[in-house]
Amino acid sequence: MSTLFLVLLALAVAAFLALRWFEGLPNKKKKKWFTKTVNRYFVLLENLGLLRRTAAYDRDYHRQYPGLDQLEANYADVREECLALLGIKDQLTDMTALGAGYTNGGIHTAQWKAFMFKSGNRFIEENCVQAPKTTALLRGIPGMETAFFSILDPRQYITPHWGYYKGYMRYHLGVIIPDDNAEQKCWLRVNDNAAQNALKDKDQIAFGEKYHWHDGEGIVFDDNYLHDASNESDQVRVVLWLDLRRKMPFYASLFNRFVLWLAGRDKSVEKIRKKATVNA
Repeated sequence: MSTLFLVLLALAVAAFLALRWFEGLPNKKKKKWFTKTVNRYFVLLENLGLLRRTAAYDRDYHRQYPGLDQLEANYADVREECLALLGIKDQLTDMTALGAGYTNGGIHTAQWKAFMFKSGNRFIEENCVQAPKTTALLRGIPGMETAFFSILDPRQYITPHWGYYKGYMRYHLGVIIPDDNAEQKCWLRVNDNAAQNALKDKDQIAFGEKYHWHDGEGIVFDDNYLHDASNESDQVRVVLWLDLRRKMPFYASLFNRFVLWLAGRDKSVEKIRKKATVNA
């Protein structure tokens, strides 16, 4: 047998054993595996200089994440379909139903709804037919694992928290921003200071950098840093929320893809898809 064959066989056996082990874990332990074990690999690569550290915001992202330019160019279609869905807002899914125990922080107490297109790298076809133009644009974005309209009610605050997986970068497209944020009442704030994040003190959010959403404008950011968000206006705020596979060297990217494939097979992800299905 060739060395290459033996290596591939060993990797296949390891992947099979990892899958069986992961599927047998309780949900809480899966969360800890994501947040502690897997993320440590990425942190190690960063510390060794083998993986570029991310900044709070990436405003020059179109070359790295193709397809987002087309999404923004067709913003009018996205907004039109979103406005139609707001007509059945009461039927849309509360974010409390979509946490799956993975998000670090009690953020789902806000009055916050979602219309989900894709979860666990699978489109929710029952939802997609209700917004076909937006769905067609989303299907043209490689490396997109999650997609939904994030609908935050007036006078709502999403408390400081950290994301759960360093293999993602998050993208927001401003879809319905009250008065195009003329009074800067709708914002996202991220603190990317490593020393302050290491303190695990949510009060350190005061030192973060604010970004103000605008209609038709996109932003990529790293939600693994301490961050919060607010809609201080008297109107609903909607962004199109995407989780994108983080750009990495091949040795990290292969690992990232495997982890995401593993997570996508979990029963909790299927439960999220079922809860997120909206029957018009």
